[in-house]
Amino acid sequence: CEQVGFFYISNHGVPQDLIDNAFRQNQRFHAQPIETKRKLKLDQYNVGFLEINTSTQAHSSVHKATKPNQNESFFISHDRSPDHPDRIRQVPLRGGNYWPEELSGFREGVMEYFRVLNNLGQLLLPPFALAMGQERDGFKDLFSDENHAVLRLLHYPPTKLEDNDFGAGPHTDNSFLTILARMEVPGLAIKLPSGGWFTPPLIDGTLLVNIGNIMRRMSNNMFLSTPHGVIVEGQRDRYSLAYFHSPNPYRTIEVLDSFVSAASPAKYGPALYADLIMEFY
Repeated sequence: CEQVGFFYISNHGVPQDLIDNAFRQNQRFHAQPIETKRKLKLDQYNVGFLEINTSTQAHSSVHKATKPNQNESFFISHDRSPDHPDRIRQVPLRGGNYWPEELSGFREGVMEYFRVLNNLGQLLLPPFALAMGQERDGFKDLFSDENHAVLRLLHYPPTKLEDNDFGAGPHTDNSFLTILARMEVPGLAIKLPSGGWFTPPLIDGTLLVNIGNIMRRMSNNMFLSTPHGVIVEGQRDRYSLAYFHSPNPYRTIEVLDSFVSAASPAKYGPALYADLIMEFY
């Protein structure tokens, strides 16, 4: 991760039939009429439906975006009920989910996948804590009391390749880490230290994980948040399941002491994660 912030995990405990069902639910959702999906429009909590050609990585530090992204997305987080204290108090970044009434079994299938991926994200914390010079449970408090977790159901039609067109413009993730499940239609490319672009192959039985900006910040830029983007060539639609695993928004993010020295002072000051999220938005 000091060279390229992407890696594969196997023996991850996520059943293949659960992944397959999540992809079916993804396709079912995006197959609905656009008018139906617009009823679940993305809200101020970053939950809901984001229409194609309506988002642009205008402030990406790794790419000058001039056109909107050619993908549509449905964002899901913790399934908080309307009487949840955070929803009643309208706490930023602590909203509830929207669900299509027409799709029987959609909510159950998607939330089961979300819960399993959230558990997997928690299981990845101890090895990262050790790798970052902490005790095994060093990140426990940072991710407690409902960590910030988002599942994004993505649909990419074939990219209309003209000038500066992307299914998703080159960017880095603002998560601690991202866990990605992909189907056989290619499109993802990651930027290598050389400046070239590499297409990570599908490897049976694995999930692809990448580091986000928060881990990069905590490691004082030692662990890299690698730029990546999507172009879908050919005639087939591409679907992916991107799960973003991050700390509780109301915890302070600091550069860890293990990455600070006289020769390498902290490049970032302490910041509330909620503020970093809003700044990223």
